[in-house]
Amino acid sequence: MTLPSRRAAIGQGLVLVGLPWAALFRAAPAAAQAAGGAARMSESDLEAAIRALVGAAPIVDGGVALRLPAVAENGGQVPLAVTADSPMTAADHVTALHLLATANPTPGIASFRLTPALARAEIHTRIRLAADQAVIALAVHSTGAVRRAVAQARVVQGGCLS
Repeated sequence: MTLPSRRAAIGQGLVLVGLPWAALFRAAPAAAQAAGGAARMSESDLEAAIRALVGAAPIVDGGVALRLPAVAENGGQVPLAVTADSPMTAADHVTALHLLATANPTPGIASFRLTPALARAEIHTRIRLAADQAVIALAVHSTGAVRRAVAQARVVQGGCLS
């Protein structure tokens, strides 16, 4: 009886152990993307998420610039920039920037706290998007005003697994 070489035995073991895992990880993103596209958040759920962040303050469109690519090749790394119009003085400055996504498993993407010590109310980051959707940026001012910007993003390959 001949025993297989160590290299052959390890290779066979990796194939036997690796195949089920490869099938699982290959199927998971497709299933998650299909679920994310089908399970869009209702308007009332989105409104509740927004109100949890900004309270009862009236929201006005404008005064915020939201930049992200119209088509994202990889939903796991979508570059995003938000700039809010504000003098950034002690009396009038942006206190928070909130980002929400309408088709992600959870709507809240990120919240940033700002101080008047910053020269500009601006952030640059990368986010994950599950499917084609709208991204909402909210700028909360120290005066109580809330400004909104909305941008649409088309996602070729989703970046959220659950």
